[in-house]
Amino acid sequence: MSNKPIIKVENIGKQYRLGTVGTGSFAHDVNRWWQGIRGKEDPYQKVGEVNDRTMVGGSEYVWALQDINFEVQQGEILGIVGKNGAGKSTLLKLLSRVTAPTTGKIICHGRIASLLEVGTGFHPELTGRENIYLNGAILGMTKKEIASKFDEIVDFAGCQKYIETPVKRYSSGMYVRLAFAVAAHLEPDILIVDEVLAVGDAEFQKKAIGKMQDVSKNSGRTVLFVSHNMAAVKSLCTRGVLMEQGKVVFSGNVDDVVNKYLSNYSVTDSFIKLNENNKDLLCCDIVCVEEIFFEDINENKLAVSSISDDSFIVIKYNVKKSGYHLNLSLSIYSEDEEYVLSSPSITDENWFRKKHDLGNYTAKCKLPKHMFNDKSYVFSVLLVDSGTKVILEIERIIKMDFYDDGINRSSYFGKWNGLVRPILEWNTEKES
Repeated sequence: MSNKPIIKVENIGKQYRLGTVGTGSFAHDVNRWWQGIRGKEDPYQKVGEVNDRTMVGGSEYVWALQDINFEVQQGEILGIVGKNGAGKSTLLKLLSRVTAPTTGKIICHGRIASLLEVGTGFHPELTGRENIYLNGAILGMTKKEIASKFDEIVDFAGCQKYIETPVKRYSSGMYVRLAFAVAAHLEPDILIVDEVLAVGDAEFQKKAIGKMQDVSKNSGRTVLFVSHNMAAVKSLCTRGVLMEQGKVVFSGNVDDVVNKYLSNYSVTDSFIKLNENNKDLLCCDIVCVEEIFFEDINENKLAVSSISDDSFIVIKYNVKKSGYHLNLSLSIYSEDEEYVLSSPSITDENWFRKKHDLGNYTAKCKLPKHMFNDKSYVFSVLLVDSGTKVILEIERIIKMDFYDDGINRSSYFGKWNGLVRPILEWNTEKES
């Protein structure tokens, strides 16, 4: 294996103008053209802010990426981690040549296959078979080369029954299964995979991770992997890169990178109250979240809860603009960033009622006993208009610790594995 890196990223930056494409005005376009004629730098590259989603911008321009530098060796599996908005997907689009960098350069040696979002590279009107050949042709493979891999791709994706069906009729899970199978089997030198594997079921995710390990170890191919699932990152990758606000803030051994990520974004509070320091996080022009906390059935506030007791998460908010039909939703994660579940407020009798008036509201969601394991869980809160448009997203804002009280354990005293541990209903009868 050569010591020459297969990917080299030098001083990469990517700038966008908020709300429009390009400079957005004739005067800016002329100024940019004139500076280019004179051999000067683009004047608008010096203008702008870092990509911090929690703050209101004061500039027309934003740097999605700034001063990105790293190298990837052949056969390496690199994990790229960071919270939403850190610039991970933008970086992968640059590496995949979907878009060009504003500054810097990227040197890649070899054929690149990318899986950036559901349906990447697929034509919805074409069948699964036709899309396999289309993707292979895009990668520069001959029809004979694609045909030799065809049966293996279809078998891996598990979609034999639907291979002659237009992919627009596929579920998102089927889409991803076939797209990943194509990308992994058509022998790219570099495989780039974004968060899309989370769409697939647990069996396929395990299968896909095994395939990426095989591609790297046995075929010497390079994999770049983005995921919020830290368990998957640690099991698959050998080295990692941590991104924050469009910059690489840490790189190294994957365990060190994951630990740094979790320490940076760990949540310690079981009670959140609106104040001047968190106002940008908890408020928008439509609604302000005043408090988030946990309580027991007697309305006593909780920091920890027994797994055998019902508990509740309470969200108090103030509506500042009327005319919106606000619903709430929770997303729950383990402390190592494994996604557990989400729950919208569709069981609330007010879900289908009239739009919110101005004033204060209290929403309460029951966390049923025997649902959670002996772990810490982190909660994200979303307020959504009419069940579709996100009004306010508060990510990983509050934590709840559940402890095992020993009830219903019988003679088993080992660690009860799993993200959740509901008591399922059983029935055993002697056959006559």
